Amino acid sequence: MKDTELRLVSELMKDSRRSDRELAKVLGISQPTVTRLRTRLEKEGVIKEYTMIPDFSKLGYTIMALTFIEHRKELDPKEKDEIVRMGVERARQEDTTETIMAERGMGLGYDAVVISYQKDYSSHVNHINTLKQFSHMNPSNVQSSLINLEDKVHYRPLTLSTIAKHVLTLKKE
Repeated sequence: MKDTELRLVSELMKDSRRSDRELAKVLGISQPTVTRLRTRLEKEGVIKEYTMIPDFSKLGYTIMALTFIEHRKELDPKEKDEIVRMGVERARQEDTTETIMAERGMGLGYDAVVISYQKDYSSHVNHINTLKQFSHMNPSNVQSSLINLEDKVHYRPLTLSTIAKHVLTLKKE
């Protein structure tokens, strides 16, 4: 990506409510250029959505869970492809789940990670039990790391402003 595009993405990550005119001032380019760049980045899928990040504890959530999942090892490639297809389809249909991210991955002996927000420990246990029902999962190897959202100490809370600064270093590397 060009430097101007990275700077625009960074600024939008910090505050996507700003007008193209405001962004043009910050970036030192014309408003029509910002509009054209933004439109192109949206069409290319670089910009996926405009949203905000609330204080989840003030919405009634007390836990953020990072859940690590191991798939059953005896799955053949066709089974894996079918599971992926079904998982993607199900994830798109379930708009009411507390899961905010579910992705394949690797490391620590796990094949996937799920990030979710839970109102309490009981809802977390229910969420885990639901995950364990998927036929491709190894139910004996589903582990979670829980973050207490009511903790008074927050080293670096979830925010896009932090990564927005790092985005600007991508062009330099």
